[in-house]
Amino acid sequence: MSTDSISSDAPHKLRVMHAVLLLVGSCLPILGAVLLAPLLPQMAQHFAAVPHAGVLVPLVLTMPALMVGLLGPSAGFVVDRFGRKVPLIVALLCYSALGTAPLWLDNLYGVLASRFGLGIVEAIIITCFTALIGDYYADQQRERMLAWQTMTGSLSAALFFVVGGALGELGWRTPFWLYVVGALMAPCVALMLWEPIQRTPSGADVSRHVTRFPWRHNVWLYVLTWCAGMALFIVAVQLGFMLAGIGVHAPKLIGIAIGASHTAVLCGAICSRWFGRLGRVRVLCVAFALAGASLVLLGSASSYSQAVLAVLLNGFGSGLMIPTLASWALANLPVALRGRGSGGFMASFYLGEFMSPLVVVAVTSLTGGLVPAVRTLGVVLVVVALACAVQWVMQRRAAPVEA
Repeated sequence: MSTDSISSDAPHKLRVMHAVLLLVGSCLPILGAVLLAPLLPQMAQHFAAVPHAGVLVPLVLTMPALMVGLLGPSAGFVVDRFGRKVPLIVALLCYSALGTAPLWLDNLYGVLASRFGLGIVEAIIITCFTALIGDYYADQQRERMLAWQTMTGSLSAALFFVVGGALGELGWRTPFWLYVVGALMAPCVALMLWEPIQRTPSGADVSRHVTRFPWRHNVWLYVLTWCAGMALFIVAVQLGFMLAGIGVHAPKLIGIAIGASHTAVLCGAICSRWFGRLGRVRVLCVAFALAGASLVLLGSASSYSQAVLAVLLNGFGSGLMIPTLASWALANLPVALRGRGSGGFMASFYLGEFMSPLVVVAVTSLTGGLVPAVRTLGVVLVVVALACAVQWVMQRRAAPVEA
């Protein structure tokens, strides 16, 4: 274990329980994004009398992701300025309070307000846990943990989707009880994790003495991360419509295809460790090329097997790119800036997910249909892969070292 993986106060030996806590905590924002998806029809029926309920009810699902996207950099500043543990513990308690609020609220606007607040604390939670992975682990161990973070997120998404549907049989409010997990995790965080932010002899936060965060230097990273979130969500949101277009309407078959996508993300994240030997930029070339080709294939699919193949390629490419981009976001940053590095990465990724349906609608209006729109976006991702290739060539010419 490198010295980059210990607290500033005293050495701490990392154990499996620390890794499990960091990985499980990273899944909390996924809980709301996936758990409630099967409940939207019931919620729409319950709030049918509310004006514009058809527009407002889906916001119950997407509002937290939007807030994470908008507030990620601010959350990063908070956890760099005030440390990791205290903001994280407070956010976990607020997560449970706001997450379970719809159990008692019978006003759609009140539910939306609670989801708005939930998104704010989720931004702090995911930023803290990702920053702590960067704080506690270094080099290959960090990359391994970030790959595990992607794998755990993919598995939890599949699990939460099933659990949400099962609990939804007891009523649309029932799944909101699962948000108590935040309050259960708070004592574990308080007892098991340590504060990595260093202090000066006067007790001041060392981040005051660190240079400004290199936002401009990371613009290309954030563009790629936004594209990754958008590409992953194109399949998640549009797959059912694409399959219906080729005559596949059975929910079972659609569910199998979605499950195949999650499995492929898992495999891609596992393989990112071995692909990482090629260098970060070349991995991203491969990942975006696969994601782009998969959308072209999905837009050209005329059978279920072809669509599933496209989904597998997309998931594998996404599984490669997410941990690679996360590792890039935390690379070469001192501990006092990793919160902002984590927050910028998460903001870009969640904004990409939130804006994915909007981008598809915009491109659909230009191309005249969903199928050509998906193909067009696939070509755009292939162009992004080519841009990564050009970047790698320029880096090779600037210095003989591997990118």
